[in-house]
Amino acid sequence: MNRRLWWKLSGTLALGTLVLFWVISFLGATTEQQMSFIARKHQETLKDWGHTAERLYLAGDEQALARWLEQLQRDENTWAAVVRSEIQPLAGSELSSQFQEGFRLGRNVEWKIHLYFTENPIMDLTFADGHTHFLITLPQRMRPGAYLPEARLFLKAALPLTVLLALCLVIYRHLMNPVRQLELATRQFSEGNLGARARALLGNRNDELTALAETFDQMAERIGDLIQSQRRLISDLSHELRTPLTRIDMAISCVEEGIDTQHFLPRIRRECDLMRALVEDTLTLAWLENEQPELNQEDLDLTDLVDTIAEDARYEYPEHHIRTELPEQAEIRGTSHRALAQAIENVVRNACKYTPAGGTVMIRLQEEAGGYRLSVEDDGPGVPAEQLEAIFRPFFRATRIRESVPSGHGLGLALASRHLDAIGGRIRACNLAGNGGLAMHLWLPAVRM
Repeated sequence: MNRRLWWKLSGTLALGTLVLFWVISFLGATTEQQMSFIARKHQETLKDWGHTAERLYLAGDEQALARWLEQLQRDENTWAAVVRSEIQPLAGSELSSQFQEGFRLGRNVEWKIHLYFTENPIMDLTFADGHTHFLITLPQRMRPGAYLPEARLFLKAALPLTVLLALCLVIYRHLMNPVRQLELATRQFSEGNLGARARALLGNRNDELTALAETFDQMAERIGDLIQSQRRLISDLSHELRTPLTRIDMAISCVEEGIDTQHFLPRIRRECDLMRALVEDTLTLAWLENEQPELNQEDLDLTDLVDTIAEDARYEYPEHHIRTELPEQAEIRGTSHRALAQAIENVVRNACKYTPAGGTVMIRLQEEAGGYRLSVEDDGPGVPAEQLEAIFRPFFRATRIRESVPSGHGLGLALASRHLDAIGGRIRACNLAGNGGLAMHLWLPAVRM
């Protein structure tokens, strides 16, 4: 089995897991990045405080600046101050312009805030002179990442759960859709729709479930054929039994009326024998078709078997010329003596029955690749070409039969065909050129596999 379903499911799970990890990582990093900056309105508030502190400082009113700082610290429950920075380079070193422009005692309001530090950072708003700074510990209400716990809960629980549920839904639908189609086909078949099939309902899908659908279709095909065959057998059998039953009924009526009793008793016996043979052959045929049995495997000499059957035919049909061309020995291994004998006997009897008195029945046995070919040719009327395959159907009778020849009940060749199928052989029919007649060709494997 190619295990396509395994690869589909494992591939979907692996890809879904990778996508889930990537999405969580990406959204986590993006969310944390976006939450690490002070909100725009708070940035503007801090800048306004810086401008106010710078205005009061430049006005030279230190008391007003002190009162404002004290009020700000009390209102925001934080620390704030205005300081000067004096940096003196030593040992002849110089301060670069990049350092002077970027030097700060605290963090710029536009910088990223580390959310994992428990203490709030000190913000620095530098005055225009570059040496005076308004410093303030970031008030708690302005600290970014207020919704970080909820975001973490969403990213670590809600999002994975949602993605996994969606993945499970995809897998569930992928598995259940063909199962539902198979259930539908099974229900239709159980309700009597023998043509219900599952594979066509699955489209181009090709995996273990389609293999299951194909197995179901094979089972349905087999069961449907068996049911149709049983219906035909019952119908044909009831039709075939109607005639002898009618004759027996008429004969019994005559016996009851006392009309020529001795004349009708043999007729009743003959009709009873005909019905018994008909029922037995029908049951055998139904057994071969329904059970497809494994027959006993035996070794036998086909030459001896055919020669014995030919001798029996010469005794039963003394007015016929039954000729044989047989090899000295033709060994067959692993077959059923009973099935093979009944198949060959039915074919030979059929040839003798339709061969007129004084005619010839030719039986040839020759070795062929992997087995033997047995040909039985008669001098009968032959069979229309369009009916050469139909003569192996139960109860079928060819139309080109002389009225003087009893037609039988049409099960001999059907039984021969089923017996040969059971032992691995096959049979076909063809008309002989020239004066007509029918040839039956049986192929028999030398060793049954």
